Amino acid sequence: MKPPFYTRYIIVAAVCLILGAAIVIQMVRINYNTYAQELIVKAQDYQGVTKTIYPERGTIYDRSGHVLATNQIGYELGLELKSVIDPESIAFATANLLEDLNYADIYAIASTEKREIENRYYVLSSYVSKEKIDELERLNENYAQRRAETESTKPSLQGLVWTPMQQRAYPEAELAANVLGFYNYFSRETAQGVYGVEEAYNRLLTGKSQEVYLANDPYLVEVQENIEPGASLVLTIDREIQAMLEETLTEAIEWSDAEGGTIIVADPETGEILGMASTPYFDPNRYWEYQETFPGITPYNRAIGTAYEPGSVFKVITMAAALDSGVADLETTYTDSTGVFWVADSWPIYNWDGGAWGEQDMTGCMQYSLNVCLAHIAIDLLKPDLFYQYVQSFGFGRSTGIDLAGEANYPLRLPQNNQWVELDLATNSFGQGIAVTPIQMVTAITAIANDGRMMTPHVVRSVMSNGQQYNVRPQVINSPISAETAQTLTEMLRIALEEEASNALVSGYSLAGKTGTGEIPTEFGYTSELTNTSFVGWGPTDDPKFVVYVWLEKPTISKWGSEVAAPVFKDVVEKLVVLMNIPPDDIRMGLTNNE
Repeated sequence: MKPPFYTRYIIVAAVCLILGAAIVIQMVRINYNTYAQELIVKAQDYQGVTKTIYPERGTIYDRSGHVLATNQIGYELGLELKSVIDPESIAFATANLLEDLNYADIYAIASTEKREIENRYYVLSSYVSKEKIDELERLNENYAQRRAETESTKPSLQGLVWTPMQQRAYPEAELAANVLGFYNYFSRETAQGVYGVEEAYNRLLTGKSQEVYLANDPYLVEVQENIEPGASLVLTIDREIQAMLEETLTEAIEWSDAEGGTIIVADPETGEILGMASTPYFDPNRYWEYQETFPGITPYNRAIGTAYEPGSVFKVITMAAALDSGVADLETTYTDSTGVFWVADSWPIYNWDGGAWGEQDMTGCMQYSLNVCLAHIAIDLLKPDLFYQYVQSFGFGRSTGIDLAGEANYPLRLPQNNQWVELDLATNSFGQGIAVTPIQMVTAITAIANDGRMMTPHVVRSVMSNGQQYNVRPQVINSPISAETAQTLTEMLRIALEEEASNALVSGYSLAGKTGTGEIPTEFGYTSELTNTSFVGWGPTDDPKFVVYVWLEKPTISKWGSEVAAPVFKDVVEKLVVLMNIPPDDIRMGLTNNE
């Protein structure tokens, strides 16, 4: 027999079961409903926020530890509208302190109707200097004192807030700016390095960002781990050498009335760039003015970004090929009886002065910079295959791989190209019809100044990250010529300079080098009277410690490299040997013998 109320128990149990199941189903439905997901997100936002924390950008130093690029604190100036009680004082204070702010505009924002349901925030200015913020703080204190004395709510800067933020700073302003590049920090989340070291090493300098959760409840706040800053860089650049080069280049451009120029100093044994000056100069602290300084397609750094016809400095490469391949030696002669060399009986090649220089050995050909002699070497002795084999071995026709953003490269026109003609071989031998960058010439010359070993040019000496220092090891790109050829050519060019009594000579120091005067092509051919003047030299010749390349573009005082670029080379070397602590030859040799 069933107990009393059995049926009622069954009904109650069934109802409870159904209600329980309905509750469970509803809970599941709510949790997976799109609106529920939005509520969860909002609840999480109420409890705290997840933020991306960006590490401090790495510092850039010169080789002696001088800071070239670092970070400083700027401030974001903003308005929290809910807290504003005195729009007039806020507008007056900010407009007086900051030139980019207008009283009427700020007053209009500060007077905007307040709403209790939201906290409206306006950014007034970014990266305000610490000095300006200090003035605002002093003014705020004065206002507070006046309010206390008058028991009034005005004047007041309440609602005006400033938040610290990092900005990139270049303490030396224009110094080495063409090497450094800049960091466009105004972009905030998308900020990155632009040009130079800042772009080439952007990922290392930036470091790794980190997602962190910040609880609103102070009892739930956890201690955050320190975020490692980006890697710091030590450059090969010497601050004193760089400053000297920029000063010398400025004076040279003013003196010669040149359109622009470049001077590079490199260590031939390591490929380290000790200094690289290039016009126009630029202050990366005001990087937003970039387009004004570099309009159109003007390269940021001519030393790596401009390809041009180098002229007679390229004769060093042609002579190196002739000596190394054995098609010529120091005793080989060429008789220049007419001052003209005919290419395929169709195209005449003339000397720079149009004259004939009689019989000359190879040293004489270089000393007097005879185009006809070098054309003869290229066409009659080296021939196309051997000539371009050496030109490519010296790195022309491809990038050097220097660790700077923005390197340009102009491809070679080779015999297999349909547009190549035999005249190209003749003109290329003395640096016409072939385009190179200054850094390509410096890199090629390191092979001659470094016993045949051509070094990779680089501007970063070491990387410092996570408490460790990683040094950049010198790298040999190629050995286009033998050590014997390099020493022979160096001695040849030393003798040529001394017998010529060149304007490049520095008393007490043995130097080797070559002038260059490159005609500038126009759409109608080589019709311009303007030229590219250059000089490349290295020394001391018994143990080269530097390669110096000078290029002045379109000088008007003279069109000849011997009269424009050679004196600038001398000026650089006279200062360089002091900065590098290189004694004169007689003292240095005496020290060596005593040892």
